[in-house]
Amino acid sequence: MDFNRDVRPILAENCYACHGFDEAAREADLRLDTFAGAIGRDGGNAAIVPGKPDESELVARILTDDADLRMPPVDSGKRLTDAQQQTLRRWVEQGAAYETHWAFVPPQAHEPPPVEGISHPIDRFIQARLAGEGITPSQRANSETLIRRVSLDLTGLPPTPAQIDAFVTAAAADPEAAYRELVERLLASPHYGERWALWWLDQARYADSNGYSIDAPRQIWAYRDWVVDAFNQDMPFDTFTIEQLAGDLLPSATERQRIATGFHRNTQINQEGGIDREQFRVDSVFDRVATTGTVWLGLTIGCAQCHDHKFDPISQVEYYQMFAFLNNQDEPSMKVYGRDGDAGEAEGDAEPLTTTLVLKERAQPRKTHVLIKGDFTRPGAEVTPGTPAVLHPLERPAERTDEPLDRLDLARWIVSPRNPLTARVIVNRLWQQHFGRGLVEIENDFGLQGSSPSHPELLDWLALEFVRQGWSIKAMQRLIVSSHTYQQTSRLRPELDEQDPENYLLARQRRLRLDAEIIRDASLVASGLLSPKLGGPPVYPPIPEGVMGQGQVKRAWKASVGEDRYRRGLYTFKFRATPPPALSVFDAPDGFSTCTRRLRSNTPLQALTLMNDPAHVQFATALEKIIVRDGLETAFRRCTSRTPTEDELAVLTQLDPLSAARTLLNLDETITRE
Repeated sequence: MDFNRDVRPILAENCYACHGFDEAAREADLRLDTFAGAIGRDGGNAAIVPGKPDESELVARILTDDADLRMPPVDSGKRLTDAQQQTLRRWVEQGAAYETHWAFVPPQAHEPPPVEGISHPIDRFIQARLAGEGITPSQRANSETLIRRVSLDLTGLPPTPAQIDAFVTAAAADPEAAYRELVERLLASPHYGERWALWWLDQARYADSNGYSIDAPRQIWAYRDWVVDAFNQDMPFDTFTIEQLAGDLLPSATERQRIATGFHRNTQINQEGGIDREQFRVDSVFDRVATTGTVWLGLTIGCAQCHDHKFDPISQVEYYQMFAFLNNQDEPSMKVYGRDGDAGEAEGDAEPLTTTLVLKERAQPRKTHVLIKGDFTRPGAEVTPGTPAVLHPLERPAERTDEPLDRLDLARWIVSPRNPLTARVIVNRLWQQHFGRGLVEIENDFGLQGSSPSHPELLDWLALEFVRQGWSIKAMQRLIVSSHTYQQTSRLRPELDEQDPENYLLARQRRLRLDAEIIRDASLVASGLLSPKLGGPPVYPPIPEGVMGQGQVKRAWKASVGEDRYRRGLYTFKFRATPPPALSVFDAPDGFSTCTRRLRSNTPLQALTLMNDPAHVQFATALEKIIVRDGLETAFRRCTSRTPTEDELAVLTQLDPLSAARTLLNLDETITRE
């Protein structure tokens, strides 16, 4: 039996809440998350006699028919299956060996397994596993599908018919060279940064309003533009992290580095009358601790706010040590002058371009206490900044050893090559974006309650390669999209229905409904309306009447005119309480908390939005003109990146041009990445 693979998931799901790390919640003085606890060496009761299942109380209690003795208790709502019971019995019989949770062990170097005729390292890992299961990979997708897939994945924009034709012609002569050139063109596109900023802004819980019931507008789009630019420059992810968490603490911090600290200013701001401002300041710090833990460590650190974590080895004291790093900041607005100088210096007669929300370290540090049950009115023991003992130690450069710990130390600890989590977490989320699911399916919880990697050796290899490549996001995406695994067709294969119905082994690609903003962008491209302008203040595309009258505060929404009416979805103004319906109906996050994976629902409201939303009606009207001018086949290709069949054209020709345009923009194929 393999403890991490076979046993720990059973214990974590059914036992650790009452017999785990949280001492206050531990029952019967029994701890099952450690070997010493299970056999009674740490002073508790023994539940396991290694090698002797018939003498082990754990085995007796999970197998008994006596409802008063059976574990898990009947009133817990949990019940072990026969297979799970036998797994635990065999594990005890084999010696009850425990292992450190895989995610807390540094990534191990694995040589990609040899596969005849295959050189790409990702394909060697994937195809070796497939061969072991007697499965062959799918064939490479056709050229039209490939250019649409990789264009949408890397830039969030579909290819034009001219780009499709050029690629198909080049691929016919040399498919590998043509594809390499395509990928490099897309990675170099300024629209690459827009697409991947959207991915990061979900995690940053970005929105253009303060939240709570008043939900007043805020100005923080300079941070959004910083993210776009950072991705376009391929800023190393360790630098990207440090500047967002502690850019203001870097030596001679520049204006841009200060703007980057807007990451943690994306918390909500409560402007209601009569509130206790300290309560909501503390709530903001709670949010920052939880967000930092989820985004970079893939851990539910926030669960230790009120008590020791019930599953993961993170104590409440350690939670407040992390809290202390983020408890010593003021929250000013900063004038932005648009140059890479120190914003704190005299600016002379220069006029600021805008303002943005940033963090600034306080001259007089706040004291941090453990808050009893997470209540800000009940301070307990004082704590100083620190990190969880289960992870790597916090090390500092010699010149900083005499200074108090601060956010810069936390940021550097997070991106230390010794950290077993950060590189794994990020490459897993990159993989998730390109395949619809991460190698670790539960992408926001690498703790004991999470899922094990489907391909652990590949995950470790990717994590180490990420660091070796200088934390380059573009290098990792170039690696992923150049693999056959990525380029496979997504067509269903009947023989996989039995062997791998959910496609965990990756014998094919996966069809993915486009993100809400990308649906808008694809429609703008298809209709010829897209404004390619980058950056700047958020814009106001047309939305249905009455939407902004839904909240506690009635707000005006004056639709933008000119090219701002046709900007990418990334730039649409987003109120947290009343997000634009065309975005929320397609599962765009609301910005209240970090989002590390978007849901993909399928509802009738989505089809109605594509038909009737004011912006989409404009797209259809513009596409109608293309149909009249260039014909149905051209319009079809603009929407789907392929040539229609005769039967499809026959159906469309029975419609008037506007109805045909509305139909094309509403096709499943138009809003889906094959």
